[in-house]
Amino acid sequence: MVQAWYMDESADDPRLPHRPEPDRAVGLEQLRGLGVLYWKLDADKYENDPELEKIRRERNYSWMDIITICKDKLPNYEEKIQLFYQEHLHLDEEIRYVLEGSGYFDVRDREDQWIRIFMEKGDMITLPAGIYHRFTLDEKNYVKAMRLFVGEPVWTAYNRPADHFPAREQYVRFLAQTA
Repeated sequence: MVQAWYMDESADDPRLPHRPEPDRAVGLEQLRGLGVLYWKLDADKYENDPELEKIRRERNYSWMDIITICKDKLPNYEEKIQLFYQEHLHLDEEIRYVLEGSGYFDVRDREDQWIRIFMEKGDMITLPAGIYHRFTLDEKNYVKAMRLFVGEPVWTAYNRPADHFPAREQYVRFLAQTA
């Protein structure tokens, strides 16, 4: 099941867990309240998984590819890792399914605090359009993930502040309605 917690304020290596003392766990319901969706799937059968196909059909995830994030496989690795970790939003959902390895998605809550979501093999997450977030690897420095999209892929990230976009405005309205 998903592991998520409020992050500490430490400026240490972002690949560390950043769990505060005492731990402030975040449950699936709280994530759903932020529009974050989560599934646990069998990553060993991702190529022929009826559960994944059902999710893709229901949510119109028509396009996918696979990315491997590690020094040996990702061109401009250091630059990309820094870009992924800059706080940003997208105008479309961000859907990721971890096939191997692990890492962290950080999302902002209603009070603008960071929630860290640990992602490992079999975890699939959807971040809503307009949510401020970032991604980093953990200390293992490796993740292989499926990226899914509704329609053609759009890779554009808008660094904070990006409150003027309709996707952000719609997301803020969603938060107000679910408060």
